Amino acid sequence: MKIFINLLTAAVLIFAGYFESYAIPAFARKYNLSCNTCHAPAPRLKDYGEEFAGNGFVLKDQDAPRYYQPTGDDELSLIRDFPLAVRLDGYATYNTYDSKKADFGFPYNLKILSGGALAENISYYFYFFLSERGEVAGIEDAYLMFGDLFGSNISVALGQFQVSDPLFKRELRLTYDDYEIYKVKPGNSNVNLAYDRGIMISTGFETGTDIVLEVVNGNGIGQADEFKNFDIDKPKNFMGRISQSIGEVFRFGGFAYLGNEEFEHSVGNLPYENKLTMFGGDLTLNYEDYLQLNLQYVSRKDEQKLDGIQTDYKTDGGFAELVIMPDGADSKWYGTLLYNQFKIDVGDFKYQSASAHVGYLLRRNIRLVGEFTHFLENEYSMFSLGFVAAF
Repeated sequence: MKIFINLLTAAVLIFAGYFESYAIPAFARKYNLSCNTCHAPAPRLKDYGEEFAGNGFVLKDQDAPRYYQPTGDDELSLIRDFPLAVRLDGYATYNTYDSKKADFGFPYNLKILSGGALAENISYYFYFFLSERGEVAGIEDAYLMFGDLFGSNISVALGQFQVSDPLFKRELRLTYDDYEIYKVKPGNSNVNLAYDRGIMISTGFETGTDIVLEVVNGNGIGQADEFKNFDIDKPKNFMGRISQSIGEVFRFGGFAYLGNEEFEHSVGNLPYENKLTMFGGDLTLNYEDYLQLNLQYVSRKDEQKLDGIQTDYKTDGGFAELVIMPDGADSKWYGTLLYNQFKIDVGDFKYQSASAHVGYLLRRNIRLVGEFTHFLENEYSMFSLGFVAAF
């Protein structure tokens, strides 16, 4: 163990001059602003950052100078300098499971990001994984967004996104450990609250009320079939959410998800059907960027039929996350505690993990991280040290 700690220390020192942290530096370059304007710490969004993203990556109170190329054609909005940014993550890990294995995971992620305004009330965002855990993962987030549609205060996003984005954004978490409840697929289902293709419609009111409706394929973001279809069955799935904010301190919300699956299972081409429902609630308490508590609960029921034999699955779970910043938005140090839990009644499957994460910002865009996760059901732990870099 002592040898491993020495190796990790050496690795961190070697990489310490090399990293930067996740925001989208293209936006900071465009507006000549600090990443701290929207993030504290990156990638965690402040309220101003939420407003900026919801406004199509445009600051309402200022225009970016010389953003479009002057072509003499008023109907052409051609970005002068195409905005690009890079995210690079790397971790050294050690686990106490059977292998008791130390591992250098540099790089763990490498992706190119781009986003911005194409015209008034029209914007885009995407990123491409050049490497995710050693493989070319391709495109995950990728959408075109139309804001204030026909002057109605309604925004519409078309493309790939995470179904859970209106709840808590997995891409903006600070921990190496994930929000596990969003990734659960009981039995033979292809449905979860992570990535999918579809339409997201959202609107907000001055009362602090936000409403979101999603219509999605319900089978993730896999490849198209021989007929160029991405959806593997006829039904579409629906999610609706409503939330209420009270000042900058308190936000609570609830969602419901209705889905159907009908396809031939890959094993034996057996007919498969599933009627599923999900609902849940979420809560955020924020104390002036010093403390933030996030809570999520999800309950799910699947009625799955494979070759006429029905199996019902009941899934319950969620997570609790506490972010601590001693000096508020200007903190160099921060800490995060994350607890994940869910259970599936079939097979009495249970999952529990507890993580303690510490980060230090060498610069606004340079973050060193350390994390300890204990998996309660399997009684083993994992340690990680690393970096999150963006430039």
